[in-house]
Amino acid sequence: MSVAAAPAAAVGGLDRAKVARDNPADELRAELDEMRDEVTDAKRYRGDDALQKQLNALVKKHRFPGALATVEDGEGRTRYYTAGVGDLKTKAEVPVDGQVRIASNTKSFTAVTVLQLVGEGKVELDEPIETYLPKLLRGKSGDGRKITVRQLLQHTSGLPNYTRWMPNILDVRNKYSSPQDLLKTAFAHKASFAPGTKWEYSNTGYIVLGLLIEKVDGRPVGEAITDRIIERIGLRHTYWPGKRVKTIRERHPKGYASRKPGGRLVDITHLDPSWGGAAGQLIATPSDLNRFWLALMDGKLLKPAQLSAMKKTMKAPGFPAGWEYGLGLMKMPLSCGGTAWGHGGDIDGYETRGGVTDRGRAATIAVTTLPATERAAMSVIKAADTALCAER
Repeated sequence: MSVAAAPAAAVGGLDRAKVARDNPADELRAELDEMRDEVTDAKRYRGDDALQKQLNALVKKHRFPGALATVEDGEGRTRYYTAGVGDLKTKAEVPVDGQVRIASNTKSFTAVTVLQLVGEGKVELDEPIETYLPKLLRGKSGDGRKITVRQLLQHTSGLPNYTRWMPNILDVRNKYSSPQDLLKTAFAHKASFAPGTKWEYSNTGYIVLGLLIEKVDGRPVGEAITDRIIERIGLRHTYWPGKRVKTIRERHPKGYASRKPGGRLVDITHLDPSWGGAAGQLIATPSDLNRFWLALMDGKLLKPAQLSAMKKTMKAPGFPAGWEYGLGLMKMPLSCGGTAWGHGGDIDGYETRGGVTDRGRAATIAVTTLPATERAAMSVIKAADTALCAER
């Protein structure tokens, strides 16, 4: 991840919202004031700094329709950036700090929820998943008696990754998929390896963890994540889309997809995200995602023992050099030295990258289609690195 942003602007919207909470009219006024603040800040700081240049290049050189970023420095000051357009047809501007589908960042929310249950003594990390979900995993795809909760969290379970066999999103964008449907797709294939012997990214493991949360916590995974994380730390623009909800609730740039990399872009903003489930269903703004990383690293979501377990990483083959994976959490080396903690997410229409440094600087970059080339993908990572490394 590389360097340079610049002075950060203080944002008053959150403080204003605290005062307005009890009066609907005041609350609406506070929301409008916050939006004006965001637009003003974006225009004021859409200058010639390194991060803005990189976002512009993502649009111009790598043909992302739009890009947006939110950066919070170690003193809580926030800056917003946009580039490109939020709608290819109307050429409308990218909304400042607009909502996007955050895809696999959801895994970190799922992992935190599981680790909270561990902290409450309701789940054991090194207990077989069979203990909590009897007979769910059997056969050639994996045996629940030999796969632990920790292995599911860290992608060392060997469960085959169901997304490998998914049809093109343009053909199934309106289809609802239950967790059982997703597991059925995975279970038609052999295990990738014996549990604990290798590392391989698997969305399937997180679908199983979603079922674990529902069984132990006694409510749908979306409700558990909302109560235990989203409402607990005040993520006002983050939510779990309900069953068969295909829209995005608040201001957002449109997302685009194509049948093949570099092909004609099609508006894919509205889709049924159930195929992501506990592995990738959430919607959020970049600033809310930053707040999540900051709260997590500040110990506001997990007890010290569980946060320490989450940050215990191993090599992650297939990811950029030096990246390692913990329990639903990535450790990423920065070009300026040190590391960032975060995750990242890819879903048709949106890609997000970013995290938080050990110095408390948080940044999230979002683009509005998946990268068509490896160079484009690395350019998004470089932009996140720039945002996280800046000192000024």
